[in-house]
Amino acid sequence: MNRIILQKQLLDRCSRSSSSHICPSLPLISRLLHTFATVSAEKISGSYPAEVHNLVQGSWKPSDSWTWIIDPLNGEKFIKIAEVQESEIHPFVSSLSSCPKYGLHNPLRAQERYVMYGDISAKAANKLAQPEVLDFFARLIQRVVPKSYVQALGEVQVTQKFLENFSGDQVRFLARSFAVPGNHLGQQSTGLRWPYGPVAIITPFNFPLEIPLLQLMGALYMGNKPVLKVDSKVSIVMDQMLRMLHECGLPLEDADFINSDGAAMNKLLLEAKPNMTLFTGSSRVAEKLAADLKGRIKLEDAGFDWKILGPDVQEVDYVAWVCDQDAYACSGQKCSAQSILFVHENWGSSELISKMKSLAGRRKLEDLTIGPVLTVTTDAMVDHMNKLLKLPGSKLLFGGEPLENHSIPEVYGAFKPTAVFVPLKEMLKIENFDLVTKEIFGPFQVVTAYRNDELELVLEACERMHAHLTAAVVSNDPLFLQDVLGRSVNGTTYAGIRARTTGAPQNHWFGPAGDPRGAGIGTPEAINLVWSCHREVIYDIGPVPKTWSIPAST
Repeated sequence: MNRIILQKQLLDRCSRSSSSHICPSLPLISRLLHTFATVSAEKISGSYPAEVHNLVQGSWKPSDSWTWIIDPLNGEKFIKIAEVQESEIHPFVSSLSSCPKYGLHNPLRAQERYVMYGDISAKAANKLAQPEVLDFFARLIQRVVPKSYVQALGEVQVTQKFLENFSGDQVRFLARSFAVPGNHLGQQSTGLRWPYGPVAIITPFNFPLEIPLLQLMGALYMGNKPVLKVDSKVSIVMDQMLRMLHECGLPLEDADFINSDGAAMNKLLLEAKPNMTLFTGSSRVAEKLAADLKGRIKLEDAGFDWKILGPDVQEVDYVAWVCDQDAYACSGQKCSAQSILFVHENWGSSELISKMKSLAGRRKLEDLTIGPVLTVTTDAMVDHMNKLLKLPGSKLLFGGEPLENHSIPEVYGAFKPTAVFVPLKEMLKIENFDLVTKEIFGPFQVVTAYRNDELELVLEACERMHAHLTAAVVSNDPLFLQDVLGRSVNGTTYAGIRARTTGAPQNHWFGPAGDPRGAGIGTPEAINLVWSCHREVIYDIGPVPKTWSIPAST
């Protein structure tokens, strides 16, 4: 069967299904065994638990200690993690230390490895494009971070496209150098993209395939040897992806994979002293690591992401739908999720808010368009909402209640899509600003309104925020766009009537701005910035002029 047709059938069947949390397996797929896979996404449960091992020095290994991950949908122990203890980190330290500072390859050494990684990417892209493999990873993602099938499938498709983008000669093109003529015959300066050598990657739970895979491959493309640490709640996804990459030619010893708690990983970093660490996650941990590692770090941390609706009211249905997707897809568990919406007064006469409320009301646990919140409890979200509602003029627009009729364990959150209105001037008060702009990593957003003469207050709010990841300016007014874009800083900013805050596809930069430690993902520029540094080699081979003589001392 044609793969594209089968893929469309998969998506169509799953989008129509409302009887199961997870896309129902097709008989064809259940018969197709992946030679790399050690688990079945459909069967992982308390009755059929899965195991996740560690990869170090070219071998998959268990640990003396095992930790259970509980199913976010029913609380059963369903994945067993071989968790490395602080006393067991030596093999990982030794493995990283075995990599020289000049890396496993660089523009002047082992250049055939650039070609090898182009071939690995091509094979992996082809493998991941197979509908049964695409579906396997989508459903595996759903098991550990419950999101709709469409959202999970989109993550796998972005990953596949990334691998496709860096197939063939594209890996060597990442290391493109330049040359500048010197001052005399035989002299020339060359600029080279140089690896760091031993590096570390730490990634969060919310995109268990896309974020770690894109950063891992970027590190490998440039000649580094990485150790990868993924949030243990979801690390089974990269366990399976690494096995697929090995099948596609990735040398077992090129990358290590560790499961551990934060203390053990912190000790590993301090003892192994990687030359660069990429961290994606909370601002609190990011700042601790930046201090511990003495600045040898790149960060893609938290984002309280804003959206500004401009004065030109149009396409209300579309704008409302994008607002719903930005705030509540994946239950709001995206670092790019819409955290605050600034609504121009002209939108007040439209049905924007009522349409947003209606769209939020469509979301249900049955199809995982709303689901468990893995890092914020229900009580914490209720508490935050109540604090906001105590501010003068604040009101609940919709939501504000726990989900009903579910078996989500209390350690996770279960909350209806929620929006709270806070007056702009109340928000800007010093005593309120930190509360209103606190990031809640769940289905929660703040909405405020501004008059035509209050744009300065909106921009003041944006200026005072600390995290500058994504933003959206929803307007087709060129002068309005020019004004807002020219006085803001967010690293990934969408502009125009179709602007959104979410979306990290493989075809454009995704990352913060305004911080020299900021990391990007997905593009050649991001890979160069994060995973290589500049080295200059000045060739001066002569000849020495025959008329030269030793000059006077200077």
